[in-house]
Amino acid sequence: MPRIQSWKGIYGVAKKSIRLQQHGCTNRPFFHIVVMEAKLPSDGPVIEQIGSFDPLPNQNNEKLVAVNFDRLQYWISEGAKMSIPAASLFGLSGFFPIHPRSYLNAWRERLKDSDQAFGKPVPSSLTIKIK
Repeated sequence: MPRIQSWKGIYGVAKKSIRLQQHGCTNRPFFHIVVMEAKLPSDGPVIEQIGSFDPLPNQNNEKLVAVNFDRLQYWISEGAKMSIPAASLFGLSGFFPIHPRSYLNAWRERLKDSDQAFGKPVPSSLTIKIK
């Protein structure tokens, strides 16, 4: 299965989009990874469900993701673009390069943990300028 080496061509205007559709109930989120028309709201009709994502850790402290990578590759080849949360999820799974937002979130968490360990006050909002 070929890997995408850059982010060029992943985002853009398209008729189809790959995104997360929220299901579940209060305090128990669950997401379906779906292909749908780009201009429809996220709770609109689905063309195809290609996976699922359970963000709450299980007993082994694992977040479960199930994806049909063959269908994902098919829809990307058909020109479907994906949302940033979906791209981040596939980057962490190794299908895409890791999304830059994942690096920023990890950096913020490490900064927050180190400041709390040394007793420094943690700023309420961290802003980073990327050039």
